[in-house]
Amino acid sequence: MTMEQALCLTISISEQHCWLYRGEECLFNAAVSTALNGAGEKEGSGCTPRGQHIIRAKIGENAAKNTVFVGRRPTGEIFQPALAERYPDRDWILTRILWLSGTEIGKNRLGCVDTMQRYIYIHGCPDALPMGTALSHGCVRMHNDAVIMLFDLVNVGTRVMINE
Repeated sequence: MTMEQALCLTISISEQHCWLYRGEECLFNAAVSTALNGAGEKEGSGCTPRGQHIIRAKIGENAAKNTVFVGRRPTGEIFQPALAERYPDRDWILTRILWLSGTEIGKNRLGCVDTMQRYIYIHGCPDALPMGTALSHGCVRMHNDAVIMLFDLVNVGTRVMINE
Protein backbone atom coordinates (compact mmCIF):
# COMPACT_ATOMS: atom_id res chain seq x y z
CA MET A 1 0.00 0.00 0.00
CA THR A 2 1.45 3.37 -0.98
CA MET A 3 1.31 6.40 1.29
CA GLU A 4 -1.43 7.81 -0.98
CA GLN A 5 -3.55 4.75 -0.20
CA ALA A 6 -2.94 4.80 3.57
CA LEU A 7 -5.85 5.70 5.80
CA CYS A 8 -5.65 8.62 8.20
CA LEU A 9 -8.30 9.61 10.72
CA THR A 10 -8.24 13.29 11.67
CA ILE A 11 -10.02 14.43 14.83
CA SER A 12 -10.56 18.14 15.45
CA ILE A 13 -11.06 19.08 19.10
CA SER A 14 -12.11 22.63 18.19
CA GLU A 15 -14.67 21.43 15.62
CA GLN A 16 -15.73 18.30 17.57
CA HIS A 17 -15.64 16.33 14.33
CA CYS A 18 -13.63 13.56 12.66
CA TRP A 19 -12.79 12.65 9.07
CA LEU A 20 -11.30 9.45 7.64
CA TYR A 21 -9.24 9.99 4.52
CA ARG A 22 -7.56 7.72 2.00
CA GLY A 23 -5.28 10.18 0.27
CA GLU A 24 -7.50 13.12 -0.69
CA GLU A 25 -10.73 11.09 -0.59
CA CYS A 26 -12.93 11.46 2.50
CA LEU A 27 -14.39 8.04 3.27
CA PHE A 28 -16.19 8.94 6.49
CA ASN A 29 -16.98 11.90 8.73
CA ALA A 30 -18.96 12.30 11.91
CA ALA A 31 -19.49 14.56 14.88
CA VAL A 32 -17.65 13.53 18.05
CA SER A 33 -17.43 14.52 21.69
CA THR A 34 -13.95 14.98 23.17
CA ALA A 35 -12.93 15.89 26.72
CA LEU A 36 -14.89 18.38 28.79
CA ASN A 37 -11.47 19.34 30.27
CA GLY A 38 -10.11 20.24 26.82
CA ALA A 39 -6.87 19.14 25.19
CA GLY A 40 -3.93 17.74 27.12
CA GLU A 41 -1.71 14.75 27.44
CA LYS A 42 -0.98 14.41 31.17
CA GLU A 43 -2.14 11.30 33.00
CA GLY A 44 -5.10 12.02 35.28
CA SER A 45 -5.98 15.26 33.46
CA GLY A 46 -9.22 14.03 31.93
CA CYS A 47 -8.10 15.73 28.70
CA THR A 48 -8.03 14.49 25.12
CA PRO A 49 -4.43 13.95 23.96
CA ARG A 50 -3.18 15.78 20.87
CA GLY A 51 -0.80 14.70 18.16
CA GLN A 52 -0.10 11.64 16.08
CA HIS A 53 -1.52 8.31 17.21
CA ILE A 54 -2.30 4.90 15.78
CA ILE A 55 -5.15 2.51 16.43
CA ARG A 56 -3.44 -0.06 18.67
CA ALA A 57 -6.43 -2.41 19.09
CA LYS A 58 -9.97 -2.91 17.82
CA ILE A 59 -12.33 -4.32 20.43
CA GLY A 60 -15.94 -5.42 20.06
CA GLU A 61 -16.11 -6.74 16.51
CA ASN A 62 -19.57 -8.24 15.93
CA ALA A 63 -20.81 -7.12 19.37
CA ALA A 64 -24.45 -6.08 19.44
CA LYS A 65 -25.15 -2.37 19.18
CA ASN A 66 -25.19 -0.82 22.69
CA THR A 67 -23.08 -3.63 24.21
CA VAL A 68 -21.64 -2.26 27.48
CA PHE A 69 -17.86 -2.55 28.01
CA VAL A 70 -15.97 -2.21 31.28
CA GLY A 71 -12.21 -2.69 31.23
CA ARG A 72 -12.48 -3.41 27.49
CA ARG A 73 -14.63 -6.49 28.19
CA PRO A 74 -18.34 -6.86 27.45
CA THR A 75 -20.34 -6.96 30.68
CA GLY A 76 -23.25 -8.89 29.19
CA GLU A 77 -25.41 -5.77 29.47
CA ILE A 78 -27.06 -3.91 26.61
CA PHE A 79 -27.41 -0.19 27.27
CA GLN A 80 -30.96 1.08 27.74
CA PRO A 81 -32.47 4.02 29.64
CA ALA A 82 -33.40 1.87 32.66
CA LEU A 83 -29.75 0.79 33.02
CA ALA A 84 -28.64 4.43 32.80
CA GLU A 85 -31.10 5.34 35.57
CA ARG A 86 -29.68 2.57 37.76
CA TYR A 87 -26.07 3.76 37.19
CA PRO A 88 -26.27 7.54 36.68
CA ASP A 89 -22.55 8.20 37.20
CA ARG A 90 -21.23 5.53 34.86
CA ASP A 91 -19.09 6.64 31.89
CA TRP A 92 -20.71 4.47 29.22
CA ILE A 93 -18.36 2.74 26.76
CA LEU A 94 -20.60 1.09 24.20
CA THR A 95 -20.65 -0.97 21.01
CA ARG A 96 -17.00 -0.71 19.76
CA ILE A 97 -13.61 0.44 21.07
CA LEU A 98 -10.68 1.73 19.03
CA TRP A 99 -7.81 1.89 21.53
CA LEU A 100 -5.32 4.64 20.68
CA SER A 101 -1.56 4.68 21.18
CA GLY A 102 0.53 7.82 20.88
CA THR A 103 3.52 7.76 18.55
CA GLU A 104 5.36 10.89 19.74
CA ILE A 105 7.75 10.06 22.60
CA GLY A 106 7.48 12.61 25.39
CA LYS A 107 4.33 14.18 23.90
CA ASN A 108 1.77 11.36 23.91
CA ARG A 109 3.90 8.25 24.38
CA LEU A 110 5.72 6.88 27.44
CA GLY A 111 5.96 8.35 30.91
CA CYS A 112 3.09 10.41 32.33
CA VAL A 113 1.75 11.34 28.87
CA ASP A 114 1.18 7.85 27.41
CA THR A 115 -2.14 7.77 25.53
CA MET A 116 -2.41 3.98 25.60
CA GLN A 117 -1.65 3.73 29.34
CA ARG A 118 -4.29 6.43 29.88
CA TYR A 119 -6.82 4.12 28.16
CA ILE A 120 -7.84 6.70 25.57
CA TYR A 121 -10.33 5.25 23.10
CA ILE A 122 -12.65 6.15 20.30
CA HIS A 123 -15.85 4.48 21.48
CA GLY A 124 -19.61 4.45 21.27
CA CYS A 125 -21.80 6.17 23.84
CA PRO A 126 -25.53 6.50 24.50
CA ASP A 127 -27.15 7.95 21.38
CA ALA A 128 -29.03 10.48 23.55
CA LEU A 129 -25.72 12.18 24.46
CA PRO A 130 -24.95 15.21 22.30
CA MET A 131 -22.21 15.15 19.69
CA GLY A 132 -20.36 18.29 18.67
CA THR A 133 -19.95 19.24 22.35
CA ALA A 134 -16.94 18.44 24.54
CA LEU A 135 -18.27 16.23 27.37
CA SER A 136 -16.06 13.13 27.66
CA HIS A 137 -13.51 12.17 30.32
CA GLY A 138 -10.70 12.22 27.71
CA CYS A 139 -11.82 9.70 25.13
CA VAL A 140 -13.39 10.49 21.76
CA ARG A 141 -17.07 9.54 21.91
CA MET A 142 -19.26 8.80 18.91
CA HIS A 143 -22.83 7.70 18.45
CA ASN A 144 -23.13 3.95 17.99
CA ASP A 145 -23.96 3.72 14.27
CA ALA A 146 -21.03 6.04 13.51
CA VAL A 147 -18.53 4.07 15.61
CA ILE A 148 -19.65 0.80 13.98
CA MET A 149 -19.13 2.32 10.53
CA LEU A 150 -15.72 3.73 11.45
CA PHE A 151 -14.66 0.46 13.13
CA ASP A 152 -15.40 -1.44 9.92
CA LEU A 153 -13.34 1.00 7.80
CA VAL A 154 -10.11 1.12 9.83
CA ASN A 155 -7.43 -1.39 10.77
CA VAL A 156 -5.01 -1.78 13.63
CA GLY A 157 -2.18 0.58 12.71
CA THR A 158 -4.39 3.21 11.05
CA ARG A 159 -2.93 6.67 11.72
CA VAL A 160 -4.96 9.06 13.87
CA MET A 161 -4.14 12.77 14.13
CA ILE A 162 -5.82 14.67 16.96
CA ASN A 163 -5.65 18.43 16.44
CA GLU A 164 -6.68 21.20 18.77
